[in-house]
Amino acid sequence: MRFDTTSLSLAVVAGALAGCEPVETVDRDSLPFNPVYNGVETRLLDGDLVSFLVEMRGARDSIDVENYAECAAAQYTLIRGYGFARHLRTNVTEEGGLWRADAVYTISPALPRGLKTIDAEVTAFNCADNGIPMV
Repeated sequence: MRFDTTSLSLAVVAGALAGCEPVETVDRDSLPFNPVYNGVETRLLDGDLVSFLVEMRGARDSIDVENYAECAAAQYTLIRGYGFARHLRTNVTEEGGLWRADAVYTISPALPRGLKTIDAEVTAFNCADNGIPMV
């Protein structure tokens, strides 16, 4: 007797999925949001390369702490007399309700190449409008 492995594989997958419950998604805007912004530490790494270490409590998820870091980057960019920044990376951790982000940006007077660029003036305005503190 010969088995059709494709049919057998599909039968296994179908059987496994039959017992799955649908996953309920939660809209992040419906979650409680009582942010406490614990400050920003700025480190100039090399010329136009800057690291921002931020801490906060009351975040809904990593997006809130990433936004805090972006606001710090926007204000710092303006303070240095530049108009734009490019996001390179952000590492986020959470432990016991304390969220931390370590974000790295390059800052520049002209719009840099890349997909994750920010106009510092527009971003800083939006941060102020949303009550997110900056540097």
